[in-house]
Amino acid sequence: MINEKRLLDEFLEFVKIRCSTRQERKIADIVTRRLIELGCTVQEDDTAKKINGDTGNLVAYLKGNVKAPVLMLTAHLDCVEPCENVRPQVTDGIIRSDGSTILGADDKVGVAGILEVLRVLKEDNVPHGDLQIVFTVAEEGGVNGSKNMDKSLLKAELGYTLDTHGAPGKIVVKAPGQNKIFVKVKGKAAHAGIAPEKGNNAIIAAAKMLTKIPQGRVDEESTCNVGVIRGGRATNIVAEMVEIDCEARSRNKAKMEILIDKICHVFEQGGIETGTQVEVKVKKSYDPYEIAEDSAVVQLAAQAAREMDLTVSIEESGGGSDANFFNSYGIPCAVLGVGMANGHTVDEFIKEEDLYNAARLTLQIVKEAVVKAN
Repeated sequence: MINEKRLLDEFLEFVKIRCSTRQERKIADIVTRRLIELGCTVQEDDTAKKINGDTGNLVAYLKGNVKAPVLMLTAHLDCVEPCENVRPQVTDGIIRSDGSTILGADDKVGVAGILEVLRVLKEDNVPHGDLQIVFTVAEEGGVNGSKNMDKSLLKAELGYTLDTHGAPGKIVVKAPGQNKIFVKVKGKAAHAGIAPEKGNNAIIAAAKMLTKIPQGRVDEESTCNVGVIRGGRATNIVAEMVEIDCEARSRNKAKMEILIDKICHVFEQGGIETGTQVEVKVKKSYDPYEIAEDSAVVQLAAQAAREMDLTVSIEESGGGSDANFFNSYGIPCAVLGVGMANGHTVDEFIKEEDLYNAARLTLQIVKEAVVKAN
C-alpha cells in the first residue's frame, strides 16, 4: 500500500533541491542511492558529455519475481527556472511554492512516485515482472536527455512516462513533434541622430516580418511561437543585427513541413522586401508519436485506472516529452497524467490526492501486467 506521508515527505524533499537543466548532479546522486537501496542495479549513461551537462540519464533495473512484460517507468530529473530555494507550502490538500519559484511537480511527482512504487513492491512482496526505471536529464528545453541516451540500455517491452498535467487516469497517446527556427536579420548600422538615413534598422525589418508569421494555435494539431528576440546595441545606433528564436509544433508531419516552409518563406521574402540579409536555420528537436488506443500499453493503463475507479481519459497532447524518443526507439510508451497544474510558472501546484493517486495507478499498472501475463 502506498505510504502517503512517506511519499509526500520525499516529494517535498526533492522539490527543495535545485535541479536546473544540465545541472542535475545532486538529485541524481540521491536518487541513485535510493534505487540501489531498493535492490536495483543502476547505470548512468554518457549523455552528460554529449549535452555539456554534469549528469547522464539514470537507467535502473529491478529483477521481477514472476513472469510479465518488462515495463519501463520514466520521469525526468530537471526543472525549468526558477527552481532554486523552492519553499513548498501544503494548504488544504494543495501543494504549491511560496510564489517566488516554480514548485517542481514537473517532474518530481514522477520521480517520487516511482520510488514509492518500488518501496511498496519490496515491502509487501508484490508479484511483479522485470522493471526498468529511467530517470532522464535535460528534458526541459528540447528533451535532450532522452534524445542523446544510450539506447542499448533499454530492454523494456512497454513504457509509461509520468509527466503531464491532468488527473491520474489521463493517458496521452499522441503528441507533436517540434522544430526550432533560428533567424538572423542583418541590416546596416548608422548614427541614429546624425545620419539615420544611412542605416537600415534590423529591428524594424524583423518586426515587419514577424507580423506575417503564424502565431499561437495554427490549427487543431499545430502551434507556432516566437520565443526570443535579441538585437541592437544602443538607442543612438541604428540596429544592425537581430536574432529571433522560434518554434513550431504539430502532431502531423505533413502539416509541420508546410508550416516550416511558410515560416522560412516569410523571413526570406522579408529580407528581400526590407533590403536586409536574412539567415534561417531549422533544427528538428523531435518527431511526433501516435499510439493506437487499443494497443497493449494503453489498455493496460486504462484497465489499471478502472480498477481504481479513476476516470479514464485517452487524449492527444500539445506538448512533447521523453515519450517522443522512447516511442522512436521502438518501445510503445504512453504519457500518464499525474496532476501537475500551471506547469512552467510560479503558480504551479498539485493536489495531494493526485500525488498519491499517480503512485497508486503506477503500482496498479505493474500489478495488472502480471494479471494479463498469467
